[in-house]
Amino acid sequence: MPHPPLPTFLLTPILKRIAAAIAAENPEMFDRLGPHRHVYFLIDPTDLPVVLYLRPDPDALDFRVLDRRHMPVYAARISGRFLDLLALMDGEQDGDALFFSRALTVSGDTEAVVCLRNALDDVDEPIAESVARLLGRPGKAALDALRRAGAASRNTGKEDNPS
Repeated sequence: MPHPPLPTFLLTPILKRIAAAIAAENPEMFDRLGPHRHVYFLIDPTDLPVVLYLRPDPDALDFRVLDRRHMPVYAARISGRFLDLLALMDGEQDGDALFFSRALTVSGDTEAVVCLRNALDDVDEPIAESVARLLGRPGKAALDALRRAGAASRNTGKEDNPS
């Protein structure tokens, strides 16, 4: 039985507020984007029924959640499991390692993706931590639970290697 559609219209205003707060705290990150601040990025958690649509332009910041059945036009796409994308945003995983292990897939304007990654790497606090802080105690609890799930997911299937 298919999942009912998520109420994306409820999530988008929350995402926009979070994006605006993070942008206000880190205005210098837009310098690293250069001309790529005007392009749309599709962040595609492949195991969720939604995608994130980001235009990191400080003058016209846009961050939306969209039903994946209605894919928009984009310049660059970053795809992977939600927990891998979160680990990347949390600074717990190296983007190159995730890319070369094929946990993440990048398509479209790869130069734009590299600039976005560099911009996010330059912020003082990992984006996932910033979001959790902005959401208060429930946000911190959710991030802690997701971190534990991500760690468990990464450890699943690994054989113990006694030395």
